Amino acid sequence: MKTTVNLSDELLRQAQELARREQTTLKELIETGLRTVVAQRTSGTNFVLPDASVDGNGLQPEFRGAHWDQVRDAIYSQQA
Repeated sequence: MKTTVNLSDELLRQAQELARREQTTLKELIETGLRTVVAQRTSGTNFVLPDASVDGNGLQPEFRGAHWDQVRDAIYSQQA
């Protein structure tokens, strides 16, 4: 089926260059991209960010109510 899609000049240029490098057609590149997005969005599973927090005692008392610049300065002024 034929359709018209408006793309930014830069995106089209990047896609054409990628198609050339991969020795494929722009049509195939677009179809692959659309299939990937459709599969991801219709799979019924959402991305879940894993909990990467660490155990600790929470916010230290000296930083309660502190501004970010105070916290940042304390972090970067500590010696390893």
